Amino acid sequence: MLERHEIETFLTLAEEMHFGRSAERLRVTTGRISRVIKKLERRVGAALFERTSRVVRITPIGRQLADDLTPLVAQMDAALSRAVDAGRGVTGQLRVAFLGEYLAPVLLKAVKLFTARHPDCEVDVREVQLYNSRASLLDGSVDILVAAYPFDGMARGPALMVERRVLAVAATHPLAGRTSVSLEVLADHPVVQYPAVTSAEFKRDRTPEHTPSGRAVPRGPRGNTFSEMLSLVALGRGVLPVGEQTERYHPRPDIVYVPIHDAPPIERGPVWLEANTTARVREFVRAATDANPPVVVAGP
Repeated sequence: MLERHEIETFLTLAEEMHFGRSAERLRVTTGRISRVIKKLERRVGAALFERTSRVVRITPIGRQLADDLTPLVAQMDAALSRAVDAGRGVTGQLRVAFLGEYLAPVLLKAVKLFTARHPDCEVDVREVQLYNSRASLLDGSVDILVAAYPFDGMARGPALMVERRVLAVAATHPLAGRTSVSLEVLADHPVVQYPAVTSAEFKRDRTPEHTPSGRAVPRGPRGNTFSEMLSLVALGRGVLPVGEQTERYHPRPDIVYVPIHDAPPIERGPVWLEANTTARVREFVRAATDANPPVVVAGP
């Protein structure tokens, strides 16, 4: 079995591709780096790096080993972090965020209850946008995000908000006078698209490629922010299925929100990176659930 310092040395060199910088990062000598790598190469039976007087390159075998070890090390670090959290109790700092103004009250209720239960844990609250919501979870700048489901590739908690779907159309649009519409009308009008960085599963749910009967849905222009998407709707460039809370938080004289009578409800709640399931995250999800029992909105 590889020892932790061997793995750390190998992965650092695989990242730096320089013995001096690797030694500086690990606060050891370059000779120490070289001895550890040679020991690993003897165990593997093949070169992990190609070295010259000027250049260090990782071999295909070395690259495969680095790719295999990196997620394992991340899992080990996460497991150790969870153990430390369990031993110390819920302390430190938790960074939480919301996506969409209507989720701010939901998040703040959760923060209030969580803080009352765990006064030694500092909670940092921020807002993210469509373009950086996933990146914030992946780079660790946000520990837990309250957003709409589905959110591909992330762990999720219970739904904290459940709402009807409505169709945002321009006030002058032919559908604006309807009391309700079917999802089938999406085949007859361009649908404004979410930013390219938005997860695929979410886009399939919100802006599907086909109606329930299989008719193709024409793609409208893409917006970079939600406000920009609504502006495209107001300009008559397309329609957009949204949650009914949009009408409350984005009232506009140039947009009408028409109920969709055959669409499933939209659910929103906490999402986080599975590898970052710490005691803080688990306790925050519990507080969020206790503070926000969902009110299921029945169809019309």
